Amino acid sequence: MNIRKHIPNTITCLHLTAGCISIVMAFEGLFLWALIWIIIAGVLDFCDGLAARLLHAYSDIGKDMDSLADVVSFGAAPGMILFCLLREAAVDLPWESIREYIPYTAFVVPAFSCLRLAKFNNDTRQSTSFIGLPVPAHALLWASAAYAILPVVHHYIIYWIPAVICLFTLTSLLLVSEIPMFSFKIKSLAWKGNELRYMLVACALLFVLFFGFLGITGTIILYILLSIFNSKRS
Repeated sequence: MNIRKHIPNTITCLHLTAGCISIVMAFEGLFLWALIWIIIAGVLDFCDGLAARLLHAYSDIGKDMDSLADVVSFGAAPGMILFCLLREAAVDLPWESIREYIPYTAFVVPAFSCLRLAKFNNDTRQSTSFIGLPVPAHALLWASAAYAILPVVHHYIIYWIPAVICLFTLTSLLLVSEIPMFSFKIKSLAWKGNELRYMLVACALLFVLFFGFLGITGTIILYILLSIFNSKRS
């Protein structure tokens, strides 16, 4: 048996496991750890693709496994984080007839993430860049934002809950949009051609240094804005 060809799929299974742990952390109310496990899932998602390329261990099963793991780690996990956040906050809402249903709006995120992944697997235009917001970026956006929102869950609740629902619905639509988004698949380390990538990395380091995990939210927002700017300039 050739063990080498199973290494990428093993990493993908670990990626899926990290997403499952993130969901458990969300239900326990440990939003920081839910975010950390999504970050771990993101690292493993990068590593399984890298391992497949280095070991020449591509397979159709590996491709399908990667998408299924992504649905859990970057679709279901951030959806559950938002669900648990809204469930905790909704108890203080005055709208008794509808407040128990409000947390279920969070399932917009896994639904559109699944649709995004299905489109990605069947879209030949996305070999070197993305069309629409990638699901790992979307998951990190909302996992980090939820952790940042947590300290103010019970303040100005009537105002921020509708805003959050509108925002994650809007960003979920970005998942399946036709907006070109640049990727980190690079051919060289030269500055020319990689200006946006280096700019984003530098800003990400500064954001995280000064704002902690909230800096991840700012980084993803900047990524979206830079991609839109770049698409209009092209």
